[in-house]
Amino acid sequence: MTRSTGTGIPARRSRPAAVAGALLASTLLLSACTGVADPQPPDHEATPTPDETSTAPVDASPGWWRPTGSPIDVVTQLEVPWSVVVLDDGTQLVSQRDDGAVLEVDADGLARVVGEIDLTAAVGEGGLLGIAVREGEGEGEDDALLYAYLTTADDNRVVRMQLEGEAGDRRLGGAEVVIDGIPRDRVHNGGRIAFGPDGMLYVATGDAGEPDAAQDPASLAGKILRLTPEGEPAPGNPLGSEVYSLGHRNVQGLAWTQDGILWASEFGQDRFDELNRIEAGGNYGWPVVEGASDDERFIAPLITWTPEEASPSGVAARGNTLFVAGLRGERVWEIDVEAGALVGEPVALWPGELGRVRDAVVAGDELWLLTNNTDGRGNAAAGDDRLARVTLAPEG
Repeated sequence: MTRSTGTGIPARRSRPAAVAGALLASTLLLSACTGVADPQPPDHEATPTPDETSTAPVDASPGWWRPTGSPIDVVTQLEVPWSVVVLDDGTQLVSQRDDGAVLEVDADGLARVVGEIDLTAAVGEGGLLGIAVREGEGEGEDDALLYAYLTTADDNRVVRMQLEGEAGDRRLGGAEVVIDGIPRDRVHNGGRIAFGPDGMLYVATGDAGEPDAAQDPASLAGKILRLTPEGEPAPGNPLGSEVYSLGHRNVQGLAWTQDGILWASEFGQDRFDELNRIEAGGNYGWPVVEGASDDERFIAPLITWTPEEASPSGVAARGNTLFVAGLRGERVWEIDVEAGALVGEPVALWPGELGRVRDAVVAGDELWLLTNNTDGRGNAAAGDDRLARVTLAPEG
């Protein structure tokens, strides 16, 4: 039986006033002349490296990886899908933005509803967005915890639920708030969540239509947050708060390459979309900067595109190759990196063949892609939206 989360989830306790005060007195001081955070160089000593705290392995297969063919449909006729997770047994979970449904897709490509999250307020770009799973973490031996980023009438928040049962009979338990109070709007809600190689939960937020909030270290908007699985600020965070990096407009993708480096995709406004290498305490410039600049206060993106080429959403990594899903660009960008630097030129995969691509996930030697042609901005074809996969192989 499917159980909804209900509407009576208690709000997570407010952050202590001392934490908010520490934010305002942190090393990210607000510049009196510009109103923009003036960060000091990131304190890399303060943030644990993946090798020091890892509870989830970084991809141990170095090098660059290539698709061996074209994506093949696994399931079709999804309704505004937003995020996909591939479980250890090979089945997939898919979130649907507008109706708040979490679907389970079996080996035969059949989808069933695991649960519906009825806190969702699907207005504009909001709704049920990113999902992530911690397997073996539920109350039962084989249970797991499903984390979900969603929009309510008041805020954006992350909740977690028991993912009970076995493949083909999974169901959601009641929801517990992990973090709430993330600003919401019709646009720029962020929404991607992922567990890093250090076992911490990373949460991508948007500026919620208030650009200056991205530069305010006391705001959760326009940030990448780093949390314990219970929702507390992760040990080693640069400000002692939930904030890991700031100055973001609307981050939509998070992934780690084999070397443990975190990468994030970000929507620009009119000129440049970005792929950024994320550093603890780093300031990525929005709204002062869109794209690269000579301003030493801000970290420049590794890659910029025009919105027509990208509107980048989900990011996946295998070895030292990144795969960036493109919405308006209707393609997947294949990008090789080494030691945090670009190697060669990005390659556009399957331009125009899939339509808008919302999410990209690597599981083993397969790249999974989720289209987004039914969200009101695409041109839906027969069978849209769809979850597809393609096998990857190491170059050479």
